[in-house]
Amino acid sequence: MEFIKPGRQFDFMSKRLYFIGASVLLLLLSIVTYFVPGLRLGTDFRGGTEIEVALKQSVPTTEIRHAVERAGFESPEVIEVTSPGTPNRVMIRVLEVNTLTEDQKQAVRHRLCLAEEGEATADPRCANVLVPTEIRFSPGGDKISLRYEKAPDLAAIEKQIEGIEGITLQSRERGVVLANERDHKVDIHLRSKGDLLLDGLRHELGDDKVPEQALRVEWIGPKAGAQLRDAAIKSVLIALIFIMGYIALRFDLRFAPGGIVALVHDVGIALGAMAVTQREITISTVAAMLTIVGYSINDTVIVYDRIRENLPRHRGLSFAAIINLSISEMLGRTIITSGVTALSMFAFLWWGTGMIKDFAFALLVGIAVGTYSSIYIAAPLTEWIDKRFFGGSAVQRRAPKRTKQEKRPHAVV
Repeated sequence: MEFIKPGRQFDFMSKRLYFIGASVLLLLLSIVTYFVPGLRLGTDFRGGTEIEVALKQSVPTTEIRHAVERAGFESPEVIEVTSPGTPNRVMIRVLEVNTLTEDQKQAVRHRLCLAEEGEATADPRCANVLVPTEIRFSPGGDKISLRYEKAPDLAAIEKQIEGIEGITLQSRERGVVLANERDHKVDIHLRSKGDLLLDGLRHELGDDKVPEQALRVEWIGPKAGAQLRDAAIKSVLIALIFIMGYIALRFDLRFAPGGIVALVHDVGIALGAMAVTQREITISTVAAMLTIVGYSINDTVIVYDRIRENLPRHRGLSFAAIINLSISEMLGRTIITSGVTALSMFAFLWWGTGMIKDFAFALLVGIAVGTYSSIYIAAPLTEWIDKRFFGGSAVQRRAPKRTKQEKRPHAVV
């Protein structure tokens, strides 16, 4: 299949200034959208609790949002999830997470007759009480693990924990359980924010609308979210550095800046599109950005490779003319590969759900700007760098050497 007839050439370089100007403007507008309306960070990066619920009846999202607020949660997000097999499915996100404060931890230690360092207190009421030798709080704040020297009394432990503000046992059956009989290990399961959120919905909307259990409950703390955000930024920067080194070694130093600028251009505009459409920035989005980086640099490297092949073949042409020739020769291949990949992403965007749609949208934008940047960003910048800093040596050093006979002046008769 041939979209471009062999031998046909397009003059891309004559219009490069217009397209570069448009790219700069688009990239600047994308940067503005990072602040207004702003990037919509998901639970992965900002922390919070997320649950998915299959309601028994259809309930408007505004009514669900007000019910969550009345249940004691601030700034909730309610999103309808389209799922053919599960009707009335909604996703609810809140900023609260399952964490125990230091005051709550200290209250638990005090009730269990533990001092700050894990030793028994001197309180007279603890004289005949079995004191745990070890206490651990889970990072999620939904479980407390205790270890004793001999078999503990689970009912007594339950009474010790009851009444602490902000701490509620999960249930009578699952509240205090013997996790390991040999080691005398006890786990105290507390109600998570997801459980409390579902209880609040059931109280506000009624049992006829809200089920007993959620389809999915996830949470992440703000500290872990910040770590994930920093790690995501580092991963993209490290990828750019290694790609620059690869291009400099694989081709020439003058080729590397164009490839990196094109990658920054692609990722910047893709993030701007996510900000404009207010799609969530999650771990899946970071994966999409890294995929865009790989896809774009692959297209750019293929164009660079054809430019390098054509430099010694067409010694009489300028660098700009060789770039036009090389891109024209690779244009048919680019249309086929980009088109097939875009069709796949359209399918995900149309029939996918949740994060799959956001991933497909980011890749669609990345494919479009990545193909464009290989033609109008990477190649023209390489030609400018060669002319500005290397004196046009990319063509000059490959110019054919004149023989002695050619250098000798002709005799005038």
